[in-house]
Order: sequence, then structure tokens, then C-alpha cells
Amino acid sequence: MTLRDLKVGQSARIKAVGGEGELRQHFLDMGVIPGAELTLVKLAPMGDPMEFQIHGYELTLRLADAEQIDAEQIETRSRAHTRVEIIEEKEHPGLGEEGKYHVKGDGDPLPEGTRLTFALVGNQNCGKTTLFNQLTGSNQHIGNFPGVTVDRKDGPIRGRENTSVTDLPGIYSMSPYSSEEIVSRNFVLDDHPKAIINIVDATNIERNMYLTMQLLEMEIPVVVALNMMDEVTGNSGSIDVNGMEAMLGTPVVPISAAKNEGVDELVRHAIHIAKYQEKPGRQDFCDENEFGGAVHRCIHAVAHLIEDHVKAADLPLRFAATKIIEGDHLILERLGLDENEKETIEHLIIQMEKERGLDRSAAIADMRFNFIEKVCENCVVKPKESKERIRSEKIDRILTGKYTAIPCFIGIMLAVFYLTFNVIGAGLQKLLEMGIDALTVQVGKLLTAANVNVVVKSLVMDGIFAGVGSVLSFLPIIVTLFFFLSLMEDSGYIARVAFVMDKLLRKIGLSGKSIVPMLIGFGCTVPAVMATRTLPSERDRKMTILLTPYMSCSAKLPIYAFFVSAFFPGKGGLIMAGLYFLGIAIGIIVAMVYRSTLFKGNAVPFVMELPNYRLPGAKNVGQLLWEKAKDFLQKAFTVIFLATICIWFLQSFDMHLNMVKDSQDSILAAIAGLLVPIFKPLGLGDWRICTSLISGIMAKESVVSTLEILFNGSVTAAITTRAAASLLVFSLLYSPCIAAIASIKREMGHRWAVMVVIWQCVVAWLAAFVVYMIGGIL
Repeated sequence: MTLRDLKVGQSARIKAVGGEGELRQHFLDMGVIPGAELTLVKLAPMGDPMEFQIHGYELTLRLADAEQIDAEQIETRSRAHTRVEIIEEKEHPGLGEEGKYHVKGDGDPLPEGTRLTFALVGNQNCGKTTLFNQLTGSNQHIGNFPGVTVDRKDGPIRGRENTSVTDLPGIYSMSPYSSEEIVSRNFVLDDHPKAIINIVDATNIERNMYLTMQLLEMEIPVVVALNMMDEVTGNSGSIDVNGMEAMLGTPVVPISAAKNEGVDELVRHAIHIAKYQEKPGRQDFCDENEFGGAVHRCIHAVAHLIEDHVKAADLPLRFAATKIIEGDHLILERLGLDENEKETIEHLIIQMEKERGLDRSAAIADMRFNFIEKVCENCVVKPKESKERIRSEKIDRILTGKYTAIPCFIGIMLAVFYLTFNVIGAGLQKLLEMGIDALTVQVGKLLTAANVNVVVKSLVMDGIFAGVGSVLSFLPIIVTLFFFLSLMEDSGYIARVAFVMDKLLRKIGLSGKSIVPMLIGFGCTVPAVMATRTLPSERDRKMTILLTPYMSCSAKLPIYAFFVSAFFPGKGGLIMAGLYFLGIAIGIIVAMVYRSTLFKGNAVPFVMELPNYRLPGAKNVGQLLWEKAKDFLQKAFTVIFLATICIWFLQSFDMHLNMVKDSQDSILAAIAGLLVPIFKPLGLGDWRICTSLISGIMAKESVVSTLEILFNGSVTAAITTRAAASLLVFSLLYSPCIAAIASIKREMGHRWAVMVVIWQCVVAWLAAFVVYMIGGIL
């Protein structure tokens, strides 16, 4: 039988792991190894993917991938997983402390003034960015789903001169499976940090410590930070830190990054091991029995054979040896072995496989997990099932239930839109509008009383206040929408959306993980494009990048709100939700076109860990709202401010720089008039509308400010309701802003960026034309 044959609640023992290449290695690194026992927890609402409980955490696999894993059903998970019942006080090994120099260190500190660089490395969603913020005083965004950090971030340790910490994307192992794993691995291998701070989720040591085993092989000083210790002790668990430190041969420090507990002690140990270059005292994790002996002999034989190549390539010896045995082609290429050496290594590996009874990759993974099990058996008093886990299971019965998941998702999104555009956001927007209008009247009176030049008065009133002021009034709507998106992300619900939507997304050629960048795209396309780095497949990544602009970003909200209030009063929530779902629907159609043309083939397997639900942190939500509000205000007083002045100037003067009485005689009218024939079939054959859409490429919010300036508050008299509907659809779909285009260029190259602009405009024109025609029929 295979794992696919299991029923919900049944347990099995893995016999063999099929597949090949990087995906199979990723399964092994996640603990899906022969001999491992697991239980099928549930199926996604559409029947695919499956969620398993293995090594103390929940892992999702698609049915097609589960079919490649041979297993035998067992009544109960028989492996004892015994743990000590009580922690006995043991002598502290004293690693990473003053006066204690490791056998691999010479006791002499690095030269005075040496910059101490640290790599912050750990699994996804283990609290790295929270710790980074505590160490550096930064305010990087954190979230409760895997893959929040997609690029490296740097900062000095607070109060410590000449130090630098780099927060790397979360990885499960040092095997290159996705682009962010390659970023992390290359930083450690090529940038040579003075020490590694390995953050481990103490509530899930079995899975997290697999990465620790590999880091200890890299001949770089390591300090292990056991994070979330407050949750371990809160659920009647404990960890023998001294015993674990002795077994690992490297400093181990218990911390709670969220509560800033133990962080000062962690810093002291990290500074010490970096300064004195105290390298891990243990790199050999093989068992003494006959099975472990076969792996041990193979690793050492390969290490002797490649030693000279490793020195030339500047790689750690033990790490390179295990990676070659696993079949890591990137390391193999860097070593430049000749054919005789490759052949000899292959013979050694085949002999090991024969003795061990497992293939090469599985044998290495099994060796590491056996050692992890030994550490846990000796040092961990297993906590009771946490309150978070029990609560998550209860919530998931509804939010990921077979018949309730999708209705809940649609209901949640509709509630978010209704509260944003009809209740909270709309109410706050009216208050701000009243304040801006009052200020505008007072400034107008002051300028008149001061007898200010008519041109300057026109610039201030018709340009700055009409343009920037109209955009500022939409700040409450944007902040409100981000508030709800932040709650969904911080609670862990977005990870569930990926689980629920995987089967649906696979029909259009994407993985469930693509839902995360797309949901981020509702906020802003720029971070959405960056978030695609968490996708392991280049095909999936490119396809997702090209689809994110169809997810309506928050910068378009001022356009929607402006036209909805002017032409569709009382129907705000309905029209807004309709626009968002139209964007999604057209994105699906375009994805199906891509799948059959540019991106043929299937999406990569869906392998993802589901985090427990957590109560959103007020500080984190507040920080995100402040960042978005700040970004919006900066844009309003820079890009939009400059665009407003440019539009005012071009609209107020003719080709001879004389101030015009009628804007139809202006420079702007002459330029925009060239585009009028293109937009006439859409009911938008007015040069002023063409101008506003051009300004929207700089920043989408500029569309409203430009319309306010050019129409002088009389848009409703100039265009029909039918044309307004056409304009809303065109604004939804046409070219993303300059910042988004730049991010696409950075990720995919300039040709793709140019193609996106042209293609989006074509799709927008066609969709707007259809809406205009339907409006005519109705």
C-alpha cells in the first residue's frame, strides 16, 4: 500500500520513499524517511492534499506524491519515542563562555576591530524575524505562515559595536530545493559569517534539529537558540539544556524571542564563539551499530578522497562529503572531481547502500534523525498537547472542513470588503474628507486675503489640494483593509487558505503555495512578486509573478471608492467585491492560457507545514498598519505630489507657456489627444481620462488626483455610468505601477516586464470593451 490508501485517523510506517531528485531529497529532509511513523489527520475539503502528523508536526502532501511513498498500516504508532520524565541537574559544559576555550579553538581572540558577522538560520515560521527584531531593534514584518522572509535582511546588534546579523529566509535543510533555500545556503557557504545563530522551535525539536545537524558540519561556530521555551514549560514540558549542549558540542541557550527572554544571554554566547572562533565539537552523528557503521565508513572514505578538492573550493569537509553522498549536483560541480574519483565514490556509496539496506539519501537522513531521536530521548520532557494545538484542531473543523472551508473563505473575504468599504473604512474616510475640505477652505481664504498671485493660488488650490488632498482621504480605507489582511496572516489562516485552495489552483497549473503571493497582491504587487521566491519551481514562480497584477492592489482603492461614490452610491461593498472577484476570474482565464502556451507542464508538489493558530499580536498588526500608512503618505507627498504638479502645469499652460483659460487648449490636451481614438470604443474618449490613466502608471492613486484637477470636481457631468463601469474595469486590469514593473524586471528581466505592461493593457482594453457593450445592451 501507499500513503494515499490511508483513511483519516489511520497510522502507517513508511517502507520506501519513491520519486527522484530535489523533491525526494526535500521529503527526506522533512522527516519522510523509511521507518518513520505517521497518522493521516485530514483531507483538504476538495479531497486533496492530505495532512499527516509526523515527527510531532503536521505536513501536507498531495495525493499524487503520497502515492509514491510505500507504507504498511499499523494499529498504533508503536515506536516508543521514550523521553525522560524529569530533568536532573547536570554540570554545564561551559561552551561559549569566558575562560572556556573549545578544543577546536586556539584560545586567541580575533584581531581587535574585526567585524563580527552572524547568520540567523532556522526553519520557516520558527521565530527568526522576531529574534532579528529583538537583536537589532528593527521592525521587520513577521507573520504566522511559512515564507514571510524571502530575502536577507541585515542589521547591527543593539549596543554591540562592529557587529552585523543577517536574517536569512527560513529553510528546512541545506539542500537546495527552493530559491530562498539557495539564498540561505549560499550566504553561509560563500559569505563566511563569523558565527551562526541557529534558532530552533523548542516545541518541535525533532523537525527543527535536522537543519542543526547540517549546520554543525559546516565548521563555523554555532550557538543554538531554543525559541518558544515559554510554550514548552507552559505545557508541562522541559529541556535538559546542559545535556543537549554536551551532546551537540556547541552552546545551547533557551529563549523566548517574542517576550525578549534569554536574548541577552544568547548575544553573550554568540559574541564569544565568534570572537574566539569556537567551532562545534561534534560533527559525527553516526550510530555505533552495524547500520550506522556502514554510513560512518562511507562518509569518512568519501571525505578522505575529496579532501584536496574541498580545500581548493573552500568548502567544509564533512558537509561536502554528506552532500556528495546525497547526490547534491551543485556541490559536485564546485569540487571539480575527475571521472576516476567520481567512479570510486559511486562504488563506496553502492557498498554503503547494500550494507545499510537504504538508498544513499535515505541513509544520510536516517542517520541524522536517529541522532535527533537520541538527543530527545535523553534531554526532552515532552510537553502535553498544547492549548494552541487543541484550539487549532477545533477551529480547523470549520475553517478547513469539507463542506465549510470554501463558504467560510468567501464569507470572510466578503465581510472584509463590506466592513472596509461600507462601514469602518467608509466612516473614517468621511471624517478625513471633512477635515481636508475644511482645511482647503481656510487655506483658500488665507491666499485670497494675502492677495497671492493667481498662478500660485491655482497651483495650491487646483493642483496640490485638489490632487494630493483627494488621495489622502482614501488612507482610512487602505489601512482598514490591511488591518483585516494582517489579522488573517498573523492568525495562521492564510496558510490554511493555501491548503484548501491547492486542488483548485492545480487545475490552472499552480501550487497551493501560490495563493500566498496572490493574497499579498491584494495589498501591494511589489511584495507579492518578492514573495514568489518561496516557490520551489521556476515555472510556478514566473507564472505566479505574471498573475499577481490581476489581484487588485490597495493602490487602486482610491479609484474604486471615487467612482463608486460618484456613480454607484449605496452599492460600495457589492461593486468592490465584484471588481476583486472579476480580477481573480480573469487571472484564472489568463493562467489557463499560460498553462497551454508559455508554461506547459504541471505544478510542483505541495509540501507545506500548517502552523498552529495564534492570536494576532497587537504590536505586529500595529507595526504593519504604520508601515503601510507611512508608505502611502510618503507616496502621496513625493510621487503623487510631483505628478500632481506636472499635471497641473501641463493642464494650465499651452505650448507657448501662456496660462490657458480652457484646459482643452493646454499642452496636456495635445499630448493625451493622441490616445483618444484608442479609448473611444470604451466610452472613454476624453483626453482628461486618458491623461489620468497615464499618470496611474506612476502610481495608481494619481488617477484620482489627476481627475480631480482636470475635471475640477465635475466628473459625473462629463461621463456616463456605463463609461464609469468601463473605466473601473480598465483601471482594475491595466499595467501595474512603475514600482511593480521594476520588481518584475528584477525577478524576471526587462523583456518580461515590457511584455507584462503590453499584455495587461490589451487584456484591460478587451475586458473594458466587453463591459461597455454589456452596459449598452442593459
